[in-house]
Amino acid sequence: MAGAGEPLARSGLRGREAELEELEALIASVPRTGGGALALIRGEPGIGKTTLLTEAVARATAAGFSVGLGKADELHHLVPLSSLTACVLHGDRPLLSPDVFADLTRHHDQRIWLVERLAEAIEARAADVPVLIALDDVQWADPLSRFALNQLPARLRTSPVLWMLTARQGPAGPAEEIAAAANGSLPRVTVELGPLSETAIAQLARDTLGTYADERVRHLLDGAGGNPFLAVEMLTGLRTARPSGEPVPPGLVVGVRGRLSSLDPDTLRFLQMGAVLGRRFGFHDAAALCGRSPATLIGALEEAVGAGLLDDEGDHLVFRHDLLRQAVYVGIPPSARKALHREAAARLVATGHQPIDAVSHLLEGAVPGDEEAVALLRRAADDVLPVTPGLAADLMTRALDLTPSAKPLRFDVGEQTIVCLTRAGRNREALLTGDLLLAGRPPLEAFGRLQAALGGALWNLDVADELLRRTEAALAVGGAAPEVGARLAALRALALSRGRDLAAARAAGEEALRAAVGTGDREAHVLALFGLGEIALNAGETTGALERFTALSAVDPAFLPEEIVAHTHLDGFEAAERLLLRAADQDGAPRQAMLMWAQGQRHLGLGRLDDAEADFVTMERLEDDVQVPVQQLNARVIRSRIALLRGDREAARRHLAAARERLAAKPNPGNTAAVRFLEAVHAEADGDAALAVDRIRQVQQQGDFMRWRLLRTWVGSAIRMALRGADRGLAENLAAQAGDHAGRNPGVATATGIAAHAAGLVTGDLALLERSVALLESSPRPLVRATAGADLGRALLAAGRKAEAVTALTGAHDAFARSGAHAAAARVRRDLEGAGAGAAGRGPAAGERPVQGWDALTASERKVARLIAEGHTNRSAADLLVVSPHTVNTHLTSAFRKLSVNSRVQLANLVTALRDH
Repeated sequence: MAGAGEPLARSGLRGREAELEELEALIASVPRTGGGALALIRGEPGIGKTTLLTEAVARATAAGFSVGLGKADELHHLVPLSSLTACVLHGDRPLLSPDVFADLTRHHDQRIWLVERLAEAIEARAADVPVLIALDDVQWADPLSRFALNQLPARLRTSPVLWMLTARQGPAGPAEEIAAAANGSLPRVTVELGPLSETAIAQLARDTLGTYADERVRHLLDGAGGNPFLAVEMLTGLRTARPSGEPVPPGLVVGVRGRLSSLDPDTLRFLQMGAVLGRRFGFHDAAALCGRSPATLIGALEEAVGAGLLDDEGDHLVFRHDLLRQAVYVGIPPSARKALHREAAARLVATGHQPIDAVSHLLEGAVPGDEEAVALLRRAADDVLPVTPGLAADLMTRALDLTPSAKPLRFDVGEQTIVCLTRAGRNREALLTGDLLLAGRPPLEAFGRLQAALGGALWNLDVADELLRRTEAALAVGGAAPEVGARLAALRALALSRGRDLAAARAAGEEALRAAVGTGDREAHVLALFGLGEIALNAGETTGALERFTALSAVDPAFLPEEIVAHTHLDGFEAAERLLLRAADQDGAPRQAMLMWAQGQRHLGLGRLDDAEADFVTMERLEDDVQVPVQQLNARVIRSRIALLRGDREAARRHLAAARERLAAKPNPGNTAAVRFLEAVHAEADGDAALAVDRIRQVQQQGDFMRWRLLRTWVGSAIRMALRGADRGLAENLAAQAGDHAGRNPGVATATGIAAHAAGLVTGDLALLERSVALLESSPRPLVRATAGADLGRALLAAGRKAEAVTALTGAHDAFARSGAHAAAARVRRDLEGAGAGAAGRGPAAGERPVQGWDALTASERKVARLIAEGHTNRSAADLLVVSPHTVNTHLTSAFRKLSVNSRVQLANLVTALRDH
């Protein structure tokens, strides 16, 4: 420990030896284990968090870490990624160059993509040296930095990356969110800083005064309550204050008052203007608020720095501690503070700052009716909407509050507020906001715009009937601008896509598309094409759906996933793969979660159950990250079916329970039908034929469109359930649906083969079953082919054609086994054994994997594990495997769990040992 007057003593580390030792142990563990870790330092202001963090950073630097150190700022807590900027741009070896970082934040609008790029940069550095990312005052982190910090520690848990955060004590906030997100993923240490002991405070007094404290000073220090910063400021105040016979009052004000009272009035005003701007501020900005030229305030700057109140960093001035800034700030009368914040906002914008940089001041200084503040908030919301829609929604809600009800401007602001709330997934709030505005009797033109703006929220809430009612009412009233009318017409067609009269819906969609093209309105164009695509899907016309979604993705690339899925419906798996590759090559590819959904659909269709499962797991995680659940219920339905095909009944039941929970939150017809179908599959597996038939009937009752969207490739399962439940009429109806679907998609081998298969099941016609197998030879879907082959094999056995039956059953068994459908393969194996064919050399557990160890890994997990063990990053492994880095992360997480390893180093050692043996 340094002696009196040395940096360690002045820094306030007296009495923190145990806490520093705990952090040093964590620092040492990261390069030793090769895995990540997280430390959270908590305590009241001035308790020594920053000091302890600074010393820990110094120790990590000495230990060979590459360090990025940043600090969040109270008045910049809204600027996207401002908190993490210093962590990646500064330090001994910046993780990113300023140009690359600017490109990330300026040209791309996908939060998930941006965080993945940050992860790749940190991961690449950690491949050479351990990395420390330290962020002070995380309670003030901006929303995008918080989003990144919620993802990155778990994402990088297998690399030697140490995260150190400091936060003030108080209600649960960003620090607790980040720690909770990382919980269970990597080692975590929480250091709670309490008051210093009397002995440590006495040591601080000697360090500061150069002598032992007398009784008067010790009594004064009691007022510090063990807070080292307050104690040092009090002592400094005693040392620098002018002689006075007055008793010294307790508290921080003693130290600050001692310095402020001796300052020139110009210096004090300069400090107050700086305090309004924030802990870190520009010299020219503070001078402008003072109404002075910078040249006339050089003396004030020199005096403030000399008094130990400010540090001069060259491009910015910084209060030496936020408590100092607050002590100066509270000396400004409240009414003056408000006016100064408003003036600061105008100054920042006038000097070229982005609107978001001025928002914190606007929120402090704007008053109702301030139209300039409203305009700035609207610009700021536009800027941040693509990357932080939740912040944009908050800004617009505030702008709406500042807009008087009597002003026509209120409806413009309200429309933008609804759009932002919808983008943020706050659909019910958007609907409530819209209805409050509509209650204000807007002009007809504004009425139409508000109803059009509400269309997205109503669609997301799955209230198609209400969407139809509102759009028709707005169109009937008239008065809307042509482009707004086109949007309303497109929304009406979209609502009609959920009805029974799809011919009328298609006509409405075509009319809306003509209107959109005529007005040149891009939003109307997108809505019309999307509505026509949905109508075609619901009518079972997949070729028409592909045509619409292809046109749609050309207008808006965000809809590329819909085009990919449409290709898979038509057995166009190669085209789907090309589009997925194209998306992977595009920086900032939109809607990452939906791309994973599309990739999962492709893998599922090709019978790659392991890869499909990984895709749907990844998709759900990405949707959780952005808090916009779209396909989670459907993914759980599919994952439950996959688990049943594998024979994992426990996992299947878990997924069913999760699907039911999501249905309770969003009980629309499509979700209801999906869950009822899954319940039917489970009932059949449990031997409850009556319940299975009841659930299939309920599926049919949810709407005609569900026949095409849900039973497309699963109709054979539904028919078998109906036949086992002695409901021949239901079975015939299902077979007729399959035939109708084939008629609407004549060039799709899967559709024609399934139709023949369905008819053969209902009629017991062996020739039809044989024809279905022959037709399906052209289908790229192995599970569909295997199912038809198994049914044919059983029918051939019943007809006494044993040799042919064994051939069909053997082919079905092998196809199921290759796909990982072990339970389905086992059922076919029992049929083979019943036919006296044995298991063709297959043991009872053939194809099944253990739960732990290398043999538990899927083929994709093994590929990923080997590449990572060879030193590849997630990105380079993804490029080699032609998949998303998100998919690599999912495979790697599963592999680490199955192998019981926690870092890439441990994985490399394990893979090397396997090769050696």
